[in-house]
Amino acid sequence: MRYAIPNIFLFCLLSILFLGCARQEQTGLTITDGVLSVGVEIGYPPMEYYDINGVLSGFDIELTKAIAEKLGLEIKYIDTTWDGILHGLDTSRYDIAVNVTILPERQIKYNFTRPYIDSSMTIVAQANSSIRIDSIQDITGYRIAYQGDTTAQYFTERLREQQLIFTSFSYEKIINCFDDLKLGRVDLVVVDNIVASHYAEKEHSAFKIIWQGKSDEYIGFCLKKGNDALTIKINNALEELFKDGTMLEISRRIFNADLVSSIMDF
Repeated sequence: MRYAIPNIFLFCLLSILFLGCARQEQTGLTITDGVLSVGVEIGYPPMEYYDINGVLSGFDIELTKAIAEKLGLEIKYIDTTWDGILHGLDTSRYDIAVNVTILPERQIKYNFTRPYIDSSMTIVAQANSSIRIDSIQDITGYRIAYQGDTTAQYFTERLREQQLIFTSFSYEKIINCFDDLKLGRVDLVVVDNIVASHYAEKEHSAFKIIWQGKSDEYIGFCLKKGNDALTIKINNALEELFKDGTMLEISRRIFNADLVSSIMDF
């Protein structure tokens, strides 16, 4: 015996089926459908910072906007502390974290895109400093500042393993490192060459680069482990941005230099 299904029940059934299909179609590409949410530590110029007009600026900001456009997504930035930026991925607070150095131990726990820029460690001093660092062993005895939980910290830890003796200070923000260097509270700042150039190569800068290591640190976008679909789409977008010249244009506009072509064919 067949029963007629009242219209209201039929409507509810179709609604449930439709919503179920919609959930299946999203498949976790982004946390919010149609929006690329970006975890960023604002306050790390020239990668991400507020300019004098209060506008969010920097290389990562321009690049993620270009990627979102390629993917047909809106973009949303979520400011976070650097030491918590990867935890934000673990808790699905945002889709990607920017400006993360690709390290083997991180690749075990997270997805990474191809690198979009490379960098190297540098040492910065006051512009009028007489300190010379001809070899890395020359840092012995100095007071060194770095931003915590960054490759600068890992770099100094490796120096300690070489039995080099110096005093180190960890800061939450890179700007605090340079503030204390300017005030003479520390002798040197260890930081990547991109940020070092931003601070030290401006006209009448209070700082100068006195040592630079080899270029061996690759930076990419970091995603939650297993988010392969979004990783692939961002990689494809990056390839297009390299090929159509957008990467080079952003680099020259932000850095006044080409810091991307060397890894175009990575």
